[in-house]
Amino acid sequence: MRRSTRLFEIIQILRSAEMPVTAEALAEKLEVSARTVYRDIAALQAQRTPIEGEAGVGYLMRRGYDLPPLNFDAEEVEALWVGLSMLARTGDSTLQQAADRVCRKIDALRAPADWLQVAPWGAPMDDPAKGCVPVVNYREAIRSERKIRITYVNAQGERTERVVRPVALIYHIECTMLAAWCELRNGFRHFRTDRIWACDVTDDHFCGQGEPLRAIWQDQNQLDPVERR
Repeated sequence: MRRSTRLFEIIQILRSAEMPVTAEALAEKLEVSARTVYRDIAALQAQRTPIEGEAGVGYLMRRGYDLPPLNFDAEEVEALWVGLSMLARTGDSTLQQAADRVCRKIDALRAPADWLQVAPWGAPMDDPAKGCVPVVNYREAIRSERKIRITYVNAQGERTERVVRPVALIYHIECTMLAAWCELRNGFRHFRTDRIWACDVTDDHFCGQGEPLRAIWQDQNQLDPVERR
């Protein structure tokens, strides 16, 4: 979790707390050390965030403190609600967690928009406990332009080891597809992420090739502007 996100989470936790919250309790919720929480609290207090308390006793937010509001009209709120809710259908647990954080940051989403419901059926969740590779691994590899080594099992049960250059993720209703330049086949291939049994992000980069490869892949697949985004 980024430091800016962590600072926001501390503010949100303390705003809703009725009793002082210890650094240890904050550390457990944020999955960091208590020492990190102490540093974050000191940084917030230095920014004149009205946090009161001390180590060993706990911390409280002075009443009346709020963050600057974000302004959305009714239809924008409804669009955000539906869009963020649909992330649960991608099977990408990290994106879903990010969506939950966005919801907490947008106070307007507390308006009565929960009558807009999104069906929960979609791609299976990328649960590492069930042997699934987290989709965030592919997103990070695409951003950093790093090759990944995957073990892939196709629909016929054939297993192959491949080194690929990931260029895009396509979120379908029932699965998520990884588009990549496959060094084994010397061409673009699409891999269902729920059929990738293992994934290792290598130290081998393809810096500067990501965008050109993505453009070629898009042209070959004739994606329309909406799909390209």
